Amino acid sequence: MTQASALVDTLKRVLKQHQLTYGEVARRLGMSEANIKRQFASRRFSLERLEAICQLIPMELSDLFYLYESSRQRINQLTREQEEELVRDRTLLLVAVSVRNGLSFDEIVRQYAISATECIRCLAALDRLKLIDLLPGNHIRLRIDEDFRWLPNGPIERFFEQQVLGQFLRSGFHGELEQRLFVFGLLSEASASVLHGKLQRLAADLADLHRQDARLPLSHRHTVMLLAMRPWEAEVFKPFLRTPDAD
Repeated sequence: MTQASALVDTLKRVLKQHQLTYGEVARRLGMSEANIKRQFASRRFSLERLEAICQLIPMELSDLFYLYESSRQRINQLTREQEEELVRDRTLLLVAVSVRNGLSFDEIVRQYAISATECIRCLAALDRLKLIDLLPGNHIRLRIDEDFRWLPNGPIERFFEQQVLGQFLRSGFHGELEQRLFVFGLLSEASASVLHGKLQRLAADLADLHRQDARLPLSHRHTVMLLAMRPWEAEVFKPFLRTPDAD
């Protein structure tokens, strides 16, 4: 369904909520009921006509767009089966990660050795999974919530742990804008909880900056950040630990 069709469906629901029939709309606009029914059936309205109908409710045209956007199904997680589908098809996974990172169709086919036909196939699959809306002209509209996350210990997280994590950490992190901090600290549960909250806020800051920079050229966007904390004891030091019954 196109955005225009979905917008008209939203208008129909609002009219029904306000108990405005096609006949009443036609009467107030000075048109025939048959003409109004044809326009709703064909879903072809000028902006002026949409605005005129909205004023009968009354509501602003911008309110109609807001209601449409609010009614769209948005997701914050895929099912395990959907993630497994992405992992099985590496091209599809690459396109999924790319669109989640804000790349356009043109940027994907320029950046990677993926043909336009193959990219469209992947985008159509992501549309079916409801990760995106594939719009005319191969434009992409994300349908994921701002707090979208891959499944904890799910197929995609395991894939990145096995295939990507080691490569990412295989660096001295001495370049410009590179930094690695590996800090030991013995914390209480309360203090660890405070630090955990700070990491969550830092991740949110990264997401905000990502959205702000989304319109910049791809060549200007390249940073990845890894955040991690957990109770841990280095294996190399474990032989030195005293056993509980030691003197």
